[in-house]
Amino acid sequence: MTQLARQAKAASRELARLSTGEKDACLSAMADALEAHAGPIKEANALDMETAANNGLPPAMLDRLKLDDKRISAMARGLREVAALPDPVGKLLDERVRPNGLKLQKVSTPIGVVVIIYESRPNVTADAASLCFKSGNATILRGGREAMHSNQIIAQTMIEAGKKALSTFPIHAIQVVPVADREAIPILLGLTQYVDLCMPRGGEGLIRAVAECSKVPVIKHYKGVCHVFVDAEADLKMATDIALNAKVQRPAVCNSMETLLVDRKIAGEFLPQIARRLAEKKVELRCDKAALDQLSALPDPLRLKPAAEQDWFTEYNDYILNVRVVDGVKQAVDHINYYGSAHSDSIVTRNESHARQFLGDVDSAAVYWNASTRFTDGGEFGMGAEIGISTDKIGARGPMGLAELTSYKWIGIGDGQVRG
Repeated sequence: MTQLARQAKAASRELARLSTGEKDACLSAMADALEAHAGPIKEANALDMETAANNGLPPAMLDRLKLDDKRISAMARGLREVAALPDPVGKLLDERVRPNGLKLQKVSTPIGVVVIIYESRPNVTADAASLCFKSGNATILRGGREAMHSNQIIAQTMIEAGKKALSTFPIHAIQVVPVADREAIPILLGLTQYVDLCMPRGGEGLIRAVAECSKVPVIKHYKGVCHVFVDAEADLKMATDIALNAKVQRPAVCNSMETLLVDRKIAGEFLPQIARRLAEKKVELRCDKAALDQLSALPDPLRLKPAAEQDWFTEYNDYILNVRVVDGVKQAVDHINYYGSAHSDSIVTRNESHARQFLGDVDSAAVYWNASTRFTDGGEFGMGAEIGISTDKIGARGPMGLAELTSYKWIGIGDGQVRG
């Protein structure tokens, strides 16, 4: 771990000297290489899929792990999008001249060495490495053991492509931790002289474990307990479309909906409508008493259970959804701010006053009006690939793209000024 960190620190110094054109040429070459090596990447991924299936990984998590031609092309497209984005390094953020003539400039700089710890999704390897590379940061990648073969081949493909594209390519700018031992993590995150930042991506247990053992700063979101609130003045067809998308499009990701809140005034009409559609997708509904009373009377074969208190706090990453009937916007907001994880929450309504109340009072990183929570994503926000979602309030919040991977320094330009 110490050797990895030392190499990354040295590479970060070399990276900081690369021009925008050099970085973009490397990223474009990496994108081409991923597509050209789709066959070997899929073969490595098949080994991971087989092992994960034999180890009982649930279907939703297997979906996160799987790589096919479409997802490999998406990784390559993400790299090209990052290459096309403006370089965040060296940007003049502020400038001022003091009365004594001292000129001060605030200029964006790379953070340095960033450790990314993540689970299941091997596309994170390409996303994280490309964003760190473009922003001048060396990255050390630690994926889950279930994706070991996939992560290694993706990273190696990118490194080899970078070396061919640029003779001065810093070969340790992208490194993958070569061991699956958990003991490696606290060692790596204790190397404060080399490592500048850690970003864990995964379940709550992983993120809490990382945050508790790390001696370097950690940007995190513990879990994605996301909500959709269907207001009394919602367009119910729109509400159905949004709720379905938020829950079942990809249920194992952090911006999928875990709790559906429905205003009591339209619960009798809306709940049967949405429950039938969710039943088609085999979604289990964990309901409060009011919702359970409404849905139990239906002749349709629904998967219903009474909701327990802990359910409202739970990120399922599965085809399970909490359902609660509430009295108006305030009760919906109170529920979200108490049980939610400050990730992504949405209101569906035609009433602008209700929407503005919700947008202003919900204390989350992303809040939506008439849109799915699934949009909390760097690519969907126009940032290119993202490195993660932050629910912290200090520093970056929400999707973290290039700009969020930079720090800054002050440059003072004088002509002999001294302080009296």
